Order: sequence, then C-alpha cells, then structure tokens
Amino acid sequence: MLDQAAWEKRAAEVKPDSKIYIDGSFVDAASGKTFESISPRDQKVIANIAAGDTADVDRAVISATKTFESGVWSEMNPRDKKPIMLQWAELIKSHQEELALLETLDVGKPISDSMTVDTTSAARVIQWYAETIDKTYDEIAPSPRNAIAMVTREPLGVVGAVVPWNYPMIITSWKLGPAIAMGNCIIVKPAEQSSLSALLLARLATEAGLPDGVFNVVTGLGPEAGQALARHKGVAKLAFTGSGPTGRKMLQYAAESNMKQVALELGGKSAHIVLDDCVDLDVAASTIAWGIYYNSGQTCNAGSRVIVQPGVKDALIAKIIAFLDTFKVGDPLNPNTQMGPIVSKLQRDRVNSYLEIAGKDGEQVLVGGKSTSGDDLMIMPTLIDKVKPTSRLAQEEIFGPVLVVIDAKDEAEAVALANGTEYGLAAAIWTNNIARAHRIARNLRAGTVWINTFDMLDVITPFGGFKGSGSGRDKSLHALDAYSALKTTWVDLN
Repeated sequence: MLDQAAWEKRAAEVKPDSKIYIDGSFVDAASGKTFESISPRDQKVIANIAAGDTADVDRAVISATKTFESGVWSEMNPRDKKPIMLQWAELIKSHQEELALLETLDVGKPISDSMTVDTTSAARVIQWYAETIDKTYDEIAPSPRNAIAMVTREPLGVVGAVVPWNYPMIITSWKLGPAIAMGNCIIVKPAEQSSLSALLLARLATEAGLPDGVFNVVTGLGPEAGQALARHKGVAKLAFTGSGPTGRKMLQYAAESNMKQVALELGGKSAHIVLDDCVDLDVAASTIAWGIYYNSGQTCNAGSRVIVQPGVKDALIAKIIAFLDTFKVGDPLNPNTQMGPIVSKLQRDRVNSYLEIAGKDGEQVLVGGKSTSGDDLMIMPTLIDKVKPTSRLAQEEIFGPVLVVIDAKDEAEAVALANGTEYGLAAAIWTNNIARAHRIARNLRAGTVWINTFDMLDVITPFGGFKGSGSGRDKSLHALDAYSALKTTWVDLN
C-alpha cells in the first residue's frame, strides 16, 4: 500500500467526476446548481457536485424506463449479461486505489479500510451477483396433471436506491448487484456527503458494457433529489438505507405517489451480551472494541451496548481500556490509522449532544467523552459505565464512537435488556455454553445474531432487521426475490 505522503499527493491532484450520470453520460443539473463536497479530513472542498432535483430525477426515470422497455438489458440472454457484470467487478478491482481515495476523502474513513474492506467488498458483491444470473431457476408448482403452473421471476422495472454516507460503496453495491442482475434499471441517489464513489462506479459500469440507462446516478440534497425519487410514479421500488425518521418519510412518499414497494434498513442499537461463562475475555474485549470504534462508530449495526454479568464485568472493561491504549486514531490518509474523523460537523455535533449528558444521571465516563468544536471532527473513542437501560445513551442510536456498559444480573435480564429498544438489527452473545447461546439467540429480536464474534458479514447471508430497524433484506440470494415480481402462468392441458 502507498505511504501517507503518496496518498496526500494523490489527494491534492484528484479531479473526480462530479456531474449527474444519466443514460451513460455525465450532465449538469437542470438548474445548473452545485453544492460543495467537503472532506472531514481537513475541511477542504473536494469538488462541486451537481445539485439534482425533480427535473433531473425525471430525466433519469425517463432514461431508465426507455432502456428497460427496450429489453436491451431486461431481456438479454443471461449468459450474455453475466460477463458484463464480471467485467464490471474486475474494473472495480483495477480502480481500487482511485475508489478508495475518493471514499476516504469523502467520509474520512481510514485509507487502509477503504482499500482492503470497502472496495474489495463492492467488487465481490457485483461479482457474486453476476454469478447468480445464469444459476437462478424459476419453479413449476405442484399443479394437477391436466395443467402446468409456472412461477417465474420478472424484473420490476425502474428501481430507486437512496444510500447513506457511512459505507457508500458497500451499501450501493448491495442495491446494484441484485437489482441489475434481475434485469432492472436503477437510479442511485447517494448521500450528499458521499457522491464521488457512486459516480465512478457508474462510469466503470458503462466501460464494462452495461447498456446506457441501466445505472443512473442523481446527486443532490435529500429533500430535493431524494424526495423526488421516492415520490416518482415511474419508480417501481425504493430501496433505502438511513435513519428511522427519514425511512418513515419514504413510506409516506410511496403511499402518496404510486404505492411503490419500499425496502428499509434503518439502523440499530446492537447489544453484546457477555455472560459469566465467557472464557476468552481478550477476544471478547478486542472484538467489542472493533465493533463500535471501527468507522468511528458510524455503522448501523455497531455494537454500541455491552450488557454484562458482574462476574466478568471488571475484567472485560479493563481489557477494553487496554485495547484502546494501542488503538490508532488520526489522519485517515495514514495507512496505520485505525479510526478517523466523524463525517461532518452536523454529525459531530449530534454525537456531542450525547456526550454532554453523560454523567448527569450517575454514568461514569471511563475513556474519552470530550466534545470537540470548530473544524475538529475527531471524537475520541468513548467508554461509559453505569448507564441505566432507560437512558438516551442506551436507547438511541448515537452513530459515533461511544460504547455504553449496562449491568445484567442473569441471562433473562440480559435478553430483556437487549430486546429493550426500538431497534432490532444485530446482537452478539459471548458464552462458552453453545446450548445457552442458541437458546438466547432464539429469544433475541434481531436480524443477525453472532455467537462469540461480531460483525462477520458476507454477501452470502441476508442483512436487515426487526422492529424499528426496518423491513426487507440486503444481500444473499433472498435479495433477488426482493428485486423481482413473481408471476404465475397457468396452462390448461385439456
């Protein structure tokens, strides 16, 4: 990997695509307006991004609809689609450094993570769904002998995807892979904080041979471009990842327009349940720390709560604190950095608002806990003990590097506490008793439950949550059904 000086030189020279991408070409916003993409690393303007609105969403939907109805992609032979998507994945790999740099400049994540995690994962997802294209079979229902009843998957048409800023490339690929593999056309509205990698992914898709109009990107602000996409009557499905309040608005927009399908992934307040029979506290401590401080805590399934029994609590906390003594926080362009800044001043101030209440209701700040201001977006890893289950610190998604510790006297109380928020995205159980682990896992209302590990994710398994964490699932073969419509064709053989 390049050293920091080399990355800084490339950052100074970068000239990213910054226009809207429609029908295979970069175009200005219809209004001619732009907005600044500001790097959390140094508050410098990376690019002036086209500020799309309703007119631009209309253009994108017209292009996508025309392409879909032409059949140039939706009706292409599966064996011809597959190599195009495979070539796209290869181009993502060959542009790894360029994509990683854009991701780090846009959102402040460490360059080593952008290189080894984000770009690699995006390429794998596109490659994996490419491989499903000629391996996905339809069904013959068990109909009477005098009939044949076929159940076939058909593409929905035009899909809209509104994606967040915390993992722009990865989450965008989760929408792109299954939607395009199933023959749909897609319009991506990236978060205004993180538009650059989506625009490069679109250019690479065209270079790989994806027909014009299959993958469009409309950059812009949420209330303008995002709402226009969610309300558009030419969009058959909206896939959204983001906050709960905005997710509720997406449902409202769909209801007020054409009753489009809506899939929501809305974040979480994931719990680690650490029981007295957890024997490897070193592994538990380092895994718990990585699960909250990775990406500066800006992860929807971040393990932001530790629910722990008294027999192991003191030892666990001591090991987490010892881990943080070696955890490298700093410039995201330094390959040795393990945690960079918060994405923006707005998000920094939101995290600050939680830090300011710590200690007012008996909480004890063990590590970190200091607010920052001005251009300083670096909030240090924070560990807070003696947090009441009803506290905002324990109930609300902070989306920052803040870990809270909650006491549980026994297994039953631990499960009740873990389930005791509006969220249900993920959870982890730390125990040496596998029967106990399975019993608890069955009782947890979470879309993913890890046992003696955390944040082990791959495209092979579905991702999504229960309750306020949303509906629908990204990844795995199940996502192919989410981007298709089942059609029954009944043939009378008499």
